[in-house]
Amino acid sequence: MTTVTSLEGSSLVITLSPDYVVGLVDGEGSFTFRLNTHPGRRNVMEPRFYLKLRAEDRAILDALRTFFGCGTVYIQNDRRPNHSLCYRFEVGNRRDLREKILPFFRKYPPKSPSKRRDFEAFCEAMNIVFAGTHFTEEGVRALQSIKMHMH
Repeated sequence: MTTVTSLEGSSLVITLSPDYVVGLVDGEGSFTFRLNTHPGRRNVMEPRFYLKLRAEDRAILDALRTFFGCGTVYIQNDRRPNHSLCYRFEVGNRRDLREKILPFFRKYPPKSPSKRRDFEAFCEAMNIVFAGTHFTEEGVRALQSIKMHMH
């Protein structure tokens, strides 16, 4: 059970079970990475696990941060018409991804086929990073191929 403070300042008790977290991620989560390659500069791979929810549901994101013991919650500015204010829970720290996020989703994998494929691809990409081969030409090609097949 996790206690969080709502935007209005009242305390809420939010119970997050593994099944609830998996369902939430199936619907609103993302496993992704950004790959920057610049000639003459070091290649950069930035992994991200995140969920985005409307501002009124921010307490759920705060509970996720407590549940996983990592990550940040922040306003995601979106100026497109017909979009409401949203918050985002994000984990980009490689150690947190390796020690907390990946083990959780290996134990409790996403249920939807597309999210499961993205998670498996994300794990494959992270293995390249953990091996340190993302700096090589071969590693970059492998990451580009993985990225092309992700949702």
